Amino acid sequence: MCSETRRTLRNDAATMFFVLLCLQNFVQVLSEATLLPPKNIRVDKWQLRWSPATKERDIMYTVQYRSFNTDEWKVVPACVQIVSNSCNVASTKAKGEHGCVMLRVLAEKNGLTSIPVKACSRHGDSCDPDFNLIARPGSLTVRLASDHSLTPDFAEFAKHRIYFGKQGEQLKKYTDVASSETIRELEEGQRYCVQVQYIATNNPVGLASCIQCELIPQSGDSTQTLIIVSVLVVFVLVAVIPGVTYILIFQRKKIKRYLQPYNINIMPELFEPIHISILPSSQSDEHFDVLSSITPEEFGGK
Repeated sequence: MCSETRRTLRNDAATMFFVLLCLQNFVQVLSEATLLPPKNIRVDKWQLRWSPATKERDIMYTVQYRSFNTDEWKVVPACVQIVSNSCNVASTKAKGEHGCVMLRVLAEKNGLTSIPVKACSRHGDSCDPDFNLIARPGSLTVRLASDHSLTPDFAEFAKHRIYFGKQGEQLKKYTDVASSETIRELEEGQRYCVQVQYIATNNPVGLASCIQCELIPQSGDSTQTLIIVSVLVVFVLVAVIPGVTYILIFQRKKIKRYLQPYNINIMPELFEPIHISILPSSQSDEHFDVLSSITPEEFGGK
């Protein structure tokens, strides 16, 4: 009985090892047969740049474009199977309606082709939306540029499509608006990201913006404000208390001297004795008797 049990366990272990080995080989073959696409694909003033996904050599890249009124992707003649990580795509502006095209890049090596990845625009222009984010407790405002090249032809049908979501997640949620929009009921303390693209008659137009993210602050006194106030209070205490202590201990005599009243001499010459000179009287002055003293008896006597 024990020998049969041992034999069964050995067979199970061998089977498990064989399955794991096959699975490892399958994953390895699959990874070798898949070519990773480029990343960080962005356009800056019609100069398209990207970063390689791996450090492998001999990888070539091809850039494709399409206009919003067609589903066909075409290659950019100057950017077919190039080894560099950038290419000028200004020639595509003349091929798209309203000068607006979408761009994407794919990698190629030894007959393998990666999935294509769409480019984003770092700086808005007539075909690419320009916006900035304003984060408040529980909300995020997407402030959009008011003018773009689609307005004359599409009027109210030209809008902005705002994709949003938490950082690290796919931006699946979106809303179509004609002007700036505030996204509410967001979780405070979390980072939310936004990507914007023009749409006309519900079709995407031109390049989408590159993703921008902002931290939703806490309501009330934010942690950052509390830290700043605390640092200022500590700085004031550290700077003021030693100074006051030094003055009270080592400068007491000077303080007492400053606090003593000043001796003010107000025109001392006013208080000097006045000498009055008596001039001799002339012959025409009247003569009077001089009384030296009068006693009470003499005053009331007679």
